[in-house]
Amino acid sequence: MPSPTVSVAIPTRHRAAYLRVALESVLPQARAEGADVLVVVDGPDPDSERVAAGLGARVVVHDEPRGLNAARNTAIANTTGELIAFVDDDVRVHPGWLAALRDAAAREPDVDCFTGPIVARIEDHRFPMCGREGPPVTFLDLGDADADAPHAWGANMTIRRRAIDRVGPFDEARELYGDEQEWQDRLRASDRPRIRYVAAAGLDHRRAGDDARLRSLMRAARARGRASRRFDVHRGTAPSLAAELRVLAGCLWHGPRRRCLNGPVMAAHSVGRLEAALRPQPDPSAPDFLAGASGTVGGRRGTLRRAADRVLDVLALPARARLAAAARRTPRRRVLALAVVRDEHRGRFARVEAALRASRHDVELATTAPGGRGKFENLNALLAAHPAAGRDWLLVVDDDVELPPRFLDELIAAAERFDLALAQPAHRLHSHAAWSVTRRRPAALARRTAFVEIGPVTLVAARAFGDLLPFPPLRMGWGLDVHWAALAQQRGWRLGVVDAVPVLHAAAPAAAAYSRAQAIAEARALLADRPYLPRDAANRTLRTWR
Repeated sequence: MPSPTVSVAIPTRHRAAYLRVALESVLPQARAEGADVLVVVDGPDPDSERVAAGLGARVVVHDEPRGLNAARNTAIANTTGELIAFVDDDVRVHPGWLAALRDAAAREPDVDCFTGPIVARIEDHRFPMCGREGPPVTFLDLGDADADAPHAWGANMTIRRRAIDRVGPFDEARELYGDEQEWQDRLRASDRPRIRYVAAAGLDHRRAGDDARLRSLMRAARARGRASRRFDVHRGTAPSLAAELRVLAGCLWHGPRRRCLNGPVMAAHSVGRLEAALRPQPDPSAPDFLAGASGTVGGRRGTLRRAADRVLDVLALPARARLAAAARRTPRRRVLALAVVRDEHRGRFARVEAALRASRHDVELATTAPGGRGKFENLNALLAAHPAAGRDWLLVVDDDVELPPRFLDELIAAAERFDLALAQPAHRLHSHAAWSVTRRRPAALARRTAFVEIGPVTLVAARAFGDLLPFPPLRMGWGLDVHWAALAQQRGWRLGVVDAVPVLHAAAPAAAAYSRAQAIAEARALLADRPYLPRDAANRTLRTWR
């Protein structure tokens, strides 16, 4: 069989120094093999773009960070090679790497996925290990001879284009861990399931500079631990909390007992897994247009979260100060605020009203009692009497929330600074919030997300009025927010959660005042003929601003 044509794809984001080393090793081999080299820059990153173009690689840049699998899919769409050789931006390929992969593909026409040795390299800093555990950077060593492999890590993964046609693209909802594994699970379930290890197609997987320091390795391991636990939950293989605790205990003992720096890194990974285990996990049987968790906070857990909120309030003071300064510079805007106010919450809502009227913006507040109508039926009635046309922003607020000082001014300042078409304040940690993406994050000012809730507080920019208003004639409105998320992708809108102005929604959990079954039935009817973003894709942070 003749040797297939090859394209090399390198996703990257804000790692120009690593990228230079990778390209300097890849490009000479690509030229010798007649291969195309494409760098996909996942979000604005002039340094990486400059390095790639300066060395002679083709470059495609995402307007905003979309994730590793999205970058891989972009590479697939912008290359033509029969083989697509994916490597990470922090590798240095060994001599003969690309030729070995191409030769193996010619020898093995029935194999659609190839990998090779991945040698972990910790540079610039000593990292003594006892050898009982693998290094803290992705590695693979199946020996000196070619063999079938159980998996191909993304640092060194080559696939045939026909496999994409057969099993589909990479799942862009997958995150830091499990990104390539989910695709390979589909490959192994197909009629060409083999993955081949090519012993001559090796590369180094590097950590250099500050990334090679212990604290950086621990921080990265903790993030991988959280993601790995979530992926285990997704696959239905997550161990019990007791098992996770036993692993943590072993990792904590490993370092001092073996005089091995890998112990603290493994312990950080285990801590990340425990953090993910202690967070409410979505119910896999729940409809995929719902969060899959109640989000209700109470008891001892609620007490701990209130204490954590007080700590985060202190940590957030610098971000609040910057946001307050931005709010003072923001031009006065015309804001229409709508609320449906129940009799039992009039006292609580009086504080909401006072907070909104304290704004420096021109705010018109329109309210109504529920009567016999649902929330969105009432909101449409308010819009009919108080048109949104001519306003800069629409704010929809529930009657049972608590707002922080300077709330509206700072929410609008953040939304305008980050060009958000829909925004919401984050929930405090002890707020009732089913969607984990909406809970406040430490030291974050705001985040770009794939999703914004329909309540308890939602801010809508004027440019979205034509698509979103009036609201569909709903009573409860479940499912409307995931439809908004799909519309945002189609229209190119940014959505975001503002962490610096968190609100408290603690009067009652969701669906406390109406039937959950009726709310789900209404959502199914709404989404039957409308696009929506499923839970795994919606519950994601795309970018964090600090």
